[in-house]
Amino acid sequence: MKDLGERLAAQGVHTLVAQFTDVLGVARGKFVPLAHLDDLLTEGAGFSGPSITGTGLPRCGPRSEYWARGAASTAVALPWLPGYARIVCDGFVAGEPFESCPRQVLRRQVARLQAKGWHLRTGIEPEFFLLKQVAGRWLPADDADRLRKPSYDLKSLPRQRGFLQSLQRALEACGLDVLQLDHEDAHGQYEVNFGHDEVLASADHLMLFKQAAHALAEEQGMVFSMMPKPFADQPGSGLHFHVSLWSGLALDRNGNARNLFVPHRPDGALDAAGQLSLLGQHFAAGVLAHSAALCALAAPTVNSYKRLGVGESISGTTWAPAYVAQGPNNRTALVRTLHGRFEWRLPDASANPYLISAALIAAGLDGIERDLHLPAAVEDDLFALSLDQVRERGLALLPQDLGAALDALAVDPVIAAALGPALLTQFLQLKREEFTAHARHISDWELDRYAAAF
Repeated sequence: MKDLGERLAAQGVHTLVAQFTDVLGVARGKFVPLAHLDDLLTEGAGFSGPSITGTGLPRCGPRSEYWARGAASTAVALPWLPGYARIVCDGFVAGEPFESCPRQVLRRQVARLQAKGWHLRTGIEPEFFLLKQVAGRWLPADDADRLRKPSYDLKSLPRQRGFLQSLQRALEACGLDVLQLDHEDAHGQYEVNFGHDEVLASADHLMLFKQAAHALAEEQGMVFSMMPKPFADQPGSGLHFHVSLWSGLALDRNGNARNLFVPHRPDGALDAAGQLSLLGQHFAAGVLAHSAALCALAAPTVNSYKRLGVGESISGTTWAPAYVAQGPNNRTALVRTLHGRFEWRLPDASANPYLISAALIAAGLDGIERDLHLPAAVEDDLFALSLDQVRERGLALLPQDLGAALDALAVDPVIAAALGPALLTQFLQLKREEFTAHARHISDWELDRYAAAF
């Protein structure tokens, strides 16, 4: 701890950002003077438990206090906030790991993998919008970003180079491997890709990315948004996961951990033409089998289902899955299989990275434990099929609203157990309140259509 304190002080750090994540996936925390680093790493910083969304903690008594205990390995100076360093914290209550802390939920699933000598690696691909508000309307921050098919546009991308370069440099200074940045398929929409990492670290990186992007966009007079679908006629923002399972026990010839999803032929040689090993197929099959319940976590807002709905956009496609299907390099499927990994295309940008990672592990392990088999691969463009053709193929439709997804989560014992009863209860309550409030809301569309119609 002394060495860490001295290293941070040498970097000009005077204050720690003790950061944890609430059930909704929002960063919370407080500032702690560097002189109290030891306290943060041992006891933690104290918070009023019931003031944090989704804890369900009482307003008085020994369980009313929420302690955010820092993980020393996560300490990093923040380039966009000189003099400050973030430390990721785990939640504790009454001296014990708090079962409803999202990071603790993920830790429990990571422990299940570790018991088997495994670890999961994920590559998370956040899509986001840069917006501004004009006369009460939300618009793309770049007025000239108007192409009908804006993906990879090298006119609008350079116009945001100031923000994107600042973001890239900030993330790289924090140790993230930024692979690429691009303009996505909607006006004002962008994507940043990071290198793959162990699943807990990937979730930590995603939260760091969000904090950097919010701050840097605000500096330039813009709003960084991970709202799933801000514009009805354009694609929404996904949070795609590239997933692979590794073993620290079964080593390759060079003594490195082995990717257990890489397929091999019966003679033991690498199957370069294959997609997933049998273990990988079982894992992916578990993810597909629990898709309805996973929707509640991966698409956790009422707006999420505007992204997942069947239909087109001005660019020609939504790029969001609507059916429970898998296929080799098929971006219209829920699971896109690749050599030694798969891409899980269900999550959107509003998802809590810890909860969806934990649920992903639970679903995959269930697939392995039950030897589930992948459904037949779909190589067709699913967006081009009619509903009758989809039914003929026996493809299940994902929940079409948050209420249906919450109902599926409530009756899925595997995903429910991964969350734990306390967090599950709080999550369902919060999200059902959100769904009901939206259902009761009278929109401008309704008034325009019905007010003088009858």
